[in-house]
This record gives sequence, structure tokens and C-alpha cells, in this order.
Amino acid sequence: MSAGRNRYCLGSTMSAEPILPTCNMKSIKHAALTALSVVCLCMPALADDQSDLPMSFIDRQINSHAGETGAYVLDRGEAALQARAWLVDHAQQSIEVQYFIWSTDNIGRLAAEALLRAAERGVKVRVIVDDLLIDAPDKTLLALAKHPSIDIRIYNPQHKVGTPFYKRALNTVTNFRGVNQRMHDKTFIVDGKLAITGGRNMADEYFDYDQEYNFRDRDALLLGEAVKQMRASFENFWSSESSAPVETLYDGFGLMQKNVRVDDSEVQQIYKGLHEYAKSPENFAPEVRKAIAEMPTAFPKVAKEVIWGKVEFIHDIPGKNQNRIRLDGGGMTTAALAKLVEGAHSSIVIQSPYLVLSDKAIDLFRKTVARGVRVRINTNSLASTDNLQAFSGYRNQRKKLLKMGLEIFEYKPDPAVQKKLMPRAVAKDKPPVFAIHAKSMVVDSRVVYIGTYNFDPRSENLNTEVGVVIHNEALAQAVEQAIETDMLPGNSWDAAKDNPDRHASLTKRSRARLWQQTPIKPLL
Repeated sequence: MSAGRNRYCLGSTMSAEPILPTCNMKSIKHAALTALSVVCLCMPALADDQSDLPMSFIDRQINSHAGETGAYVLDRGEAALQARAWLVDHAQQSIEVQYFIWSTDNIGRLAAEALLRAAERGVKVRVIVDDLLIDAPDKTLLALAKHPSIDIRIYNPQHKVGTPFYKRALNTVTNFRGVNQRMHDKTFIVDGKLAITGGRNMADEYFDYDQEYNFRDRDALLLGEAVKQMRASFENFWSSESSAPVETLYDGFGLMQKNVRVDDSEVQQIYKGLHEYAKSPENFAPEVRKAIAEMPTAFPKVAKEVIWGKVEFIHDIPGKNQNRIRLDGGGMTTAALAKLVEGAHSSIVIQSPYLVLSDKAIDLFRKTVARGVRVRINTNSLASTDNLQAFSGYRNQRKKLLKMGLEIFEYKPDPAVQKKLMPRAVAKDKPPVFAIHAKSMVVDSRVVYIGTYNFDPRSENLNTEVGVVIHNEALAQAVEQAIETDMLPGNSWDAAKDNPDRHASLTKRSRARLWQQTPIKPLL
């Protein structure tokens, strides 16, 4: 299990131990065979005399739609990574990246190498990563931060980077809310004019490349006006006191803060190792190289299919809200999404990996159903979930939610739609478990939210979140149809009729019951 599949809750009886991968080398050959677009991250960009041509096309598109935002939904892992690969290789001035999880598995390492390669050709790279589940050796972080074109900051560094275990324990005792307040944002911005946001972190399982467990996720590719809003949010986090430069986290005396040094020879060796890993032919299959050859035309084709119109980027402030002790308080994303729910006239369709509604959220949806709005929700089943703690919270209120009139469909670990979304994986004897990680909401088949917000108290009150609200019927209906497909009997169980829990193992059911007895709802 990688870090991306571990729920986090510090200082309670809940397990806080992320099982972090050290470069997941298992089945490297299989990873290579399946990573149709991963290697685009590690191959040289187009020749200099051609690399500006696709970006010129993008510029023309933006200029011809002044004041508008172009949007394209990235529903498949391959397409989502392919888009990121193209953007990195065609960046000309700047790349700003903001993530909750960055692993050192294949995708994480190749992504780091791609950013290093961009910096080496003069692109200014800035990275903000949350401290809780970052998975990188201390010296590697320092070496990357030493590059003159790379700056790395760690958000709320009270848990891992530069923090000895005893200081971590002290932080939990003295600042419980602080250590639980995380940056869940996921943004990827290139040259201030193209961007990606959505549910995916930087790890194998978010792009369908893990051999045991993958996420059904969703991103949005954006061009134009909303990217300006996204960049302003990034700058707000960058300048926040909560974001610390990596170098300052390793200059302690070793007692309450680590002391780590890396000399120039070590820096160069680390750079060389990243490049060699990315160039190693044994990692990549012939069909992957074919995909590389098609990359120069693949992304511009996508760019031609974007839909232009009104798009709002919603986000929180660093720290989420002004609370420093209490675990409530809401946030800007919470208010924006509540407003969408309040404005619904006929239907709401939601897809969320975790469904733990606060008292305020329950009241909101009770009133929504009472005025005749049909609410359907697609979430993980006990058999598919990666998060027993969150599922226990849902399990405690499932009967209540169904009685309120919510229609809930729980995703199967082996949905039929997996054959369409991950055809290469289901060809194996034992396909990986497939679970929901997409966070989306469609209102009245006219407006769609795609972002990072889980429908749980943690997203409501503790974690900073982002996302886009797209006012376009075609895109809204496309996402709605995708979620409706995921709710079909071949893909999900009806929570009201099918008794989905019986499909999980006895051990998993027992562990969920134990978690149900713990008072952890505000942290879920």
C-alpha cells in the first residue's frame, strides 16, 4: 500500500502510520508495459525549433476567448498523466505545483525528474507539498531545492520533513488541530495560462499504474481566465507562514529539528540518478515508445476539444479558517459547495470516495430533499474502500442518510466499467482493486464541480481544498453520465437494497465495527 491509500489522523487512537513506498520496484516491467504516458515525463521534449509551436496554438486559443476559461475533463489516468507530461515538456517560463501526496514510486520519481529537466532548460519551478505524506529522502529534497531554478516549500511541517519523531509527538500534544490541518490542494500550473486540478496526487495508483490497487479519479484541464485565479491562490500559499522553504527545515542542531547537509558532489549524483532512471530502456516497452512518438500531436488535439465559457476556481485560505483549537469552522470551498446545493432545483449527483456528513451537511441535504431535489451519491463500498476509518463514520449514519431520501450507490472493487477505463489491467489474471477517488458534483445537469473536496468533516473544516465550478451543460452532462455509469448494477451496489457489506471479508467488517466505536468523526 502506498501513502496515497492511507487515511490520516494525528494524535487520536486512529492509526497515523502511512505505509510509505520506497521506490516501488515491484513489477517494474509490468509498470512499464502499462504506463502508456508515464514515460512522456522522462523523455526529451520536442526540439527547440518546434517546441513553441503547440504553445503558440494555445496562446491563440486563449486570446480568441478573452475573459473565458477553456475546460476539458480528464477522466482516465492515462490521459491525465499524458496532459501533465505535455505541459512539463512545453513549459517556457514557469511551473507551479501544489500537491498533498508525492510518492517515490515510479510516477513520483519520473515526475520529479521531469521538473528537474524543465529547470535545467531554464524554466522556473516552484513546488509546495504538504508535510504529512510526502515521501522523499531528505538529501533528495535538499538536492532538488539547491537547483537555481527550483524552489520547494513544505506546508505545515510539523510531522515529517525535518521533524524528529519526538518533536512530532510533542506537536501532536501541544497543537492537535495544527497537526491535523493539512493542505489537500492539487494544482499544476504552466506559464500562468494552462493548469490541471482535481483529485489526483502524484503516485502510481492515481494514474492506474499500481499493480494491486487503483483509483477511479477525475481532473479538469483549464486554459485562460480561471488559471489566473488558481495562480493567485498558489501565491497566497507560497507566501504563507505555513509554507517553509525546505532548506530551513534541515538546519537545526538535531534535537528538535534535523540537521542534514548535502554537498555539491552528492547533488550532482542525485540529479544523475534521476536522469538515469528516467532514461533506462529496461523500464519501458516498445508500445510506450510509440506513444512518445505520438505525443507532439496528442495534446494539441485535446486542446481543440476544450469547451469555453464561465468557470470559477474555488479555494481556501492557508489554515482553512481562523480556528486554532476547535475542529470546526468551515471554509470558503465548503461555503461555495453549500451554495450550489442550496441552489439546486431538480437534481444533484455526487461522486466522493468518503461520505461522512456533519450535522450541518445532514441538515442541508435534508432540506434539499424536502423541496423535491433528487440526490444520488456514488461512494466506496466496504469491499473497495482504502479507508476503514472514514467508512466507519459513513456506516454509523448510512441508515439515517437513506431514510432521509438520499440514494446511495457503493462502488464494487471489480466494477464492469474497469474494463473500459483500464483495459490493460483487467487482462491480467487478478486485476487490481478499483476504488473511487474522484470528487465531483453535478447540479441540475447544468453545473459541475471537479476538485479535491471529499464529503466529510475533514474537507469541511480542516483541510484546505480547491476545485473548479464549470457552468456548461455539455461538460456537466458528460460527468453526470460517467457517474451514472459508475452507479449501474454492474459497477455499484444499491446501499438500500443490496446489503453491500456482505461482500467484504469478515476481518474487514470486524475492523470497521471497531472503528465505529471510536469518537473520531470530526477528524474523518
